[in-house]
Amino acid sequence: MSDIHIETLISIDPSNDETVGSVVITSPAILAQKVKSAASAQASWGKRPLHERSRLVQQAYAALEEAEESMALLISREMGKDTRRAGYEASGTLHGGRYLAAESAKAFASQRLAGNGEIQYRPLGIVGVIAPWNYPLAMANNLIVPALVAGNSVILKPSEETPLVADLLVNILNETLPEGVLQIAHGGGEVGEALVKSNINMIAFTGSLQTGRDIMASAAPQLKRLVMELGGNDPMIVLNDADIFAAAQFAVASSFENAGQMCTSTERVYVDEKIADQFEKAVVSIASQYKVGSWRDSRINIGPLVNKKQHAKVVSHIQDALEKGATLLLGDSFSEKQKPFSPFIQPTVISNIKPTMKIESEETFGPVVAIDRFGSVDDAIARANNSIYGLGAVVFGQSAAKKVARQLQAGMIGINQGVGAGGDAPWVGAKQSGFGYHGSMEGHRQFAQVTVINH
Repeated sequence: MSDIHIETLISIDPSNDETVGSVVITSPAILAQKVKSAASAQASWGKRPLHERSRLVQQAYAALEEAEESMALLISREMGKDTRRAGYEASGTLHGGRYLAAESAKAFASQRLAGNGEIQYRPLGIVGVIAPWNYPLAMANNLIVPALVAGNSVILKPSEETPLVADLLVNILNETLPEGVLQIAHGGGEVGEALVKSNINMIAFTGSLQTGRDIMASAAPQLKRLVMELGGNDPMIVLNDADIFAAAQFAVASSFENAGQMCTSTERVYVDEKIADQFEKAVVSIASQYKVGSWRDSRINIGPLVNKKQHAKVVSHIQDALEKGATLLLGDSFSEKQKPFSPFIQPTVISNIKPTMKIESEETFGPVVAIDRFGSVDDAIARANNSIYGLGAVVFGQSAAKKVARQLQAGMIGINQGVGAGGDAPWVGAKQSGFGYHGSMEGHRQFAQVTVINH
């Protein structure tokens, strides 16, 4: 009989608490072996021509096509995303991976300088990718692909909420990629911490601000490279000449997307008092049409929150706001403490929010539209900027919209639309929403060592 105790990580469907499956937690000894294997694999992978690395990564992602439906189903089962959105993410992973592999190769091509100089983009070594649960494939994809094409090996640590879909992704990619170039490490925060402290060269992370701070502290002794997206508390300003219905549509759609579990979700809305009554009425009307339920129901727009901890956080933010004087326009006040637990939160609209409320000062990450009115645009800008976060921000309006946008403190700003320009634009946060960034030629190059050669 063996004395070795194998710990497993159980994946749970948040809509019904049923077990989806399990994976073996990566022990410290196994993680050390993976790091050693990654170093060995990287030595040869990094020597392959850039075009060959790009081609192999593109081929690996093409092989995902047969598993597209399986990936979408696992996304739904593990974190509750409705089938339509899960399908978009699975498809986006397949096609986005191939696109990124081609585009990042352009970023790593050597550049000639005036005279005889040259800039080269060389591999860093081993990149640890720590991915979140809300977009378990898409967010991992954006970091894994440029890291591989740059010539690094990668160890992916997926969220403990979504291990199975990450496992499927890595297993299929590894049917094409050389052995050891891409590996996976499963477990909770302790495994992520061990990965950060291991003998790797870079950490690419998407997740909470506090975890990002912990990663930075752990990475400091060896000055490891960091690219981190650390959440947001995105504001939206609605000016008095805005298209009210379009603004209301956006406020609801952005606040409710993925059950509100999105880093660039609109978290707080400041609307000019001259149009506030019309805007709030439109928001409530639109929000009332959203359907809540299990991902199995094709009619639903809002699925369950990922786990009980996240559910409790959203409920506490709603209760805190109401206790401090906010008005509930739509949704559940959660005042009856003895209700049976449900993983779902009904579409919620709250007005009269204030800076002292958690729903304004913190990232809520739930299906809530939180609104307040302003008399002065300068006051609205000050409220919008009054945050340690600065991922995204949105302005709806006409004559002064661009002027307001120039004063907002965020890495990505949308005028009469959402943030993120797509294509070759970087995905970047300001203030404590980001450290480094990914996407775009310069974003891809953060996964490489810039080397200047004079000859």
